[in-house]
Amino acid sequence: MQKHKTLRYSAVAFAVAAALSGAPARADVTDADILNDAKTTGDVVSFGLGTQGQRYSPATQINTKTVKNLVPAWSMSFGGEKQRGQESQPVIHNGKMFVTASYSRLFAIDAKSGKKLWKYEHRLPDGIMPCCDVINRGAALYGNLVIFATLDAQLVALNQDTGKVVWKEKIDDYKAGYSATAAPIIAKGKLITGVSGGEFGVVGRIDARDPMTGKLLWSRPTVEGHMGYTYDKEGNKTENGISGTTNATWSGDLWQTGGAATWNGATYDPETNLIFAGTGNPAPWNSHLRPGDNLFSSSTVAIDADTGKIAWHYQNTPHDGWDFDGVNEFVSFDFKDPKTGKVVKAGGKADRNGFFFVNDRTNGKLLNVFPFVKKITWATGYDMATGRPLYTADGRPGDPNAGDGKKGNSVFSAPSFLGGKNQQQIAYSQQTGLFYVPANEWGMDIWNEPVSYKKGAAYLGAGFTIKALHDDYIGALRAVDPATGKIVWENKNYAPLWGGVLTTAGGLVFYGTPEGYLKGVDAKTGKELWSFQTGTGIVAPPVTWEQDGEQMIAVTTGWGGAVPLWGGDVAKRVNYLEQGGSVWVFKLHKG
Repeated sequence: MQKHKTLRYSAVAFAVAAALSGAPARADVTDADILNDAKTTGDVVSFGLGTQGQRYSPATQINTKTVKNLVPAWSMSFGGEKQRGQESQPVIHNGKMFVTASYSRLFAIDAKSGKKLWKYEHRLPDGIMPCCDVINRGAALYGNLVIFATLDAQLVALNQDTGKVVWKEKIDDYKAGYSATAAPIIAKGKLITGVSGGEFGVVGRIDARDPMTGKLLWSRPTVEGHMGYTYDKEGNKTENGISGTTNATWSGDLWQTGGAATWNGATYDPETNLIFAGTGNPAPWNSHLRPGDNLFSSSTVAIDADTGKIAWHYQNTPHDGWDFDGVNEFVSFDFKDPKTGKVVKAGGKADRNGFFFVNDRTNGKLLNVFPFVKKITWATGYDMATGRPLYTADGRPGDPNAGDGKKGNSVFSAPSFLGGKNQQQIAYSQQTGLFYVPANEWGMDIWNEPVSYKKGAAYLGAGFTIKALHDDYIGALRAVDPATGKIVWENKNYAPLWGGVLTTAGGLVFYGTPEGYLKGVDAKTGKELWSFQTGTGIVAPPVTWEQDGEQMIAVTTGWGGAVPLWGGDVAKRVNYLEQGGSVWVFKLHKG
């Protein structure tokens, strides 16, 4: 705690000295900056353009009439041979852009010129076990620090001006399958992080740390039966209650390696003071080995930011047997209930399982649910009274022990485990009241196999083959109405959509494609108004901010992620796509 005070006093002293010397004072990122990020246009200081994750900007300079004049301002290559997938969202503050890259790298760039200011390359050990490419989704800003997670399950905080390491903390043991890929967020002055590694039998959790020192404040497991803890200034831990009730929904001892990784990060709603974390698949994939609902896997878990205790949960896929996960972001918005006309504090989530959920964000109650993909085979819908899925008979992969003990009955399932939507982020427009979902139409043959846990080894107990459902498209950007469940418009895409979405008060939606195009479309109609070929696939979310009176659009580019690694027949279908690694910035042409 003394270190935290010293850093703050140093910041004050710096500002006083700068004022006396006539030099500009350093502008630290404050809690107020982060809370107001969704309303301000001069920077981007949080993942999601605001902690609620709406990815909506009030900027209007680039709009449906002017977007045709959008041109490149600059581009910077990440360089070297370290290509692979680039899923990072840039953050921008005080004239600097901070963007992470594959293999746990972090770049600081002059936001006006594109000049590289400094670079940090994390030294990765041999034996790291990332599930789905060597990607990173972004960094958090706080004070004068830029903080990001690494593939060997560490957190690194660097000085924004110099790139010098201020602190470094271990999240968990990479040799046991833990890794970290999500962008951290700041919630009420706390650094919030999750863990990756659900395919290796890790135990999912959300941690809160002091962002100035990296020291733990509390930790909340997302698998039933595990103890949560709070930590004092010296790092001593105190029990903070077990998550759920031991063996209530997990029989036997498989909960001890239960998965439910929080690999896609979290969102935070200051109105309820809740952190919303999506949780991944239960481990192993073979659901016949773990009877029960397997809480809190494949769920949205709401955690009190102050206490680190679970306030509520909603399980999107109880007893998940398809690797549908539930990690997709829970986006806070105000929902006008069509039945009562009342405005409810709600959240929207486009789940991997193909259904879009609207929940009351104060208590988790299911308000609406509807499919956002065209083909779903594992369930016919949800019981609104219980909130549970209506499973399709024979839709679950078979039990190997019901046959020869080596392989269970194979089933065709849609969507595939790569999801109706995966890591690619949705956006919500306060202007149209619509969600914009980068959806994918594909299926899989999936079967179960025997498996036992071994530390650091793949823990699946399943085999699969991914298949496209249509010859002409897999991806489709869809505008969906959370009240009616209707798809208002869609733009189909040959390759899967794997990058996130940005929407603005200028009436626009921006998104990228694996074929390399960044596109700007009309938010009301979906009509394409502008596009630019970046030269490599886009699997990251665009952002926007204003600089020197000009609105800018930025996106990280570089084809990769889970599709080339896990995509089966689909991966072969798009194997012509080229890798890369750059950040592109656009602004309106003058003249």
